[in-house]
Amino acid sequence: MADQFTKTLILGDFHVGDSRYVNSLLNVVRHHNPGAAFSFLANGTGWQRWFFTGLGLVATVFIVWMLKRHGGQRLFSWALSLILGGALGNVIDRLLHGYVVDFIQVHYRDSYFPSFNVADSAITIGAAFLILDELLRVRRG
Repeated sequence: MADQFTKTLILGDFHVGDSRYVNSLLNVVRHHNPGAAFSFLANGTGWQRWFFTGLGLVATVFIVWMLKRHGGQRLFSWALSLILGGALGNVIDRLLHGYVVDFIQVHYRDSYFPSFNVADSAITIGAAFLILDELLRVRRG
């Protein structure tokens, strides 16, 4: 919900390419990404919209299945839930708009990290939790 709420704010207040300086590390921008992470396959002819939507839906089914099987594992469940929420946030964008709305831009001096959104952040944090969960499991085992 946080992902879609923030994207709605950006769509309402920014035109594509608009950028507002926040501080020496952060801008708020409006960028449309028809591809995947780091604009991978963004220059496709449109097939990538349906490919990444399908991939997100397959991931959703798999994650729900994993949550049902391992719901008692707290950190693992948090990790999967964050990844699930992020994947669904970006799938919703692809279905509604044909692209993902990105708006967070981190920069340092003249270097810019590719724009991203709340869903991408949730996926990244979820992936970090998965790694942490595995490291803790190996350490216990």
